[in-house]
Amino acid sequence: MEVAKVDLFMMMNSKYFEAHHLPFIRERLHLLDDPAWEGIQTLQFYDPNSVQVISLVGGQLGIDRFMVGDTGLGILKLLTCGGFAIWSIIDWFMIPGVAREKNGMKLKETLAALHRTAPTTNEIGSTDREQE
Repeated sequence: MEVAKVDLFMMMNSKYFEAHHLPFIRERLHLLDDPAWEGIQTLQFYDPNSVQVISLVGGQLGIDRFMVGDTGLGILKLLTCGGFAIWSIIDWFMIPGVAREKNGMKLKETLAALHRTAPTTNEIGSTDREQE
C-alpha cells in the first residue's frame, strides 16, 4: 500500500483510536492491496466526542452504552437510572475511551477478515494450473 494513503488515513482517523492501537493499525494498513483498502475506507467509527456529549445528555438512560454497542450495559443502566446517577457520572469520563476501544476492535476484526480472504500466491498458482 502506498505510504501516502496510510499516512492520510492515520492523520484523519487517529482520534477514533487509542494510542496503543496506532502502531498495529499502521503496520496492518501497509499490507493491504487496493480492493481491501476500499473496504477500510467505508468503515464508520464512533466519534468519542459525540459519544461523550450523548453521555452527558442521556447517560442516565443508557443511550451512550447503546450507541457504542453495549446493549446489556445499556439496559442495566436504563433500569437503574444510570446506576443511581453514580455510573452515569463515571461514564462521562470513561465513555470516550470505550468508543476508541470499540473502534480499534472493529478495525482489527475487519483487517483480520480482509487478510484471511486475500488470496495468497500459492492459491492463485493452483487455480491457474487447475484451469489448464
